[in-house]
Amino acid sequence: MRLTADPGLCQGHQECLAEAPELFAFDDDSYQVVVRITEPSEEQLSAARAAVKYCPAFALSLED
Repeated sequence: MRLTADPGLCQGHQECLAEAPELFAFDDDSYQVVVRITEPSEEQLSAARAAVKYCPAFALSLED
């Protein structure tokens, strides 16, 4: 599975950091999410799915 973020959609809510801090970082200069781990492990998939689900801007995706 590949985890991606669309910086054009990110509004800086940081819900992804609340759900999966090991997978995401936040760029304070651009106020945008940064994906730290683009291919989450099996153990990280549940947190990745939660981050995608709860992103209010729909800026995250998890694809096969």
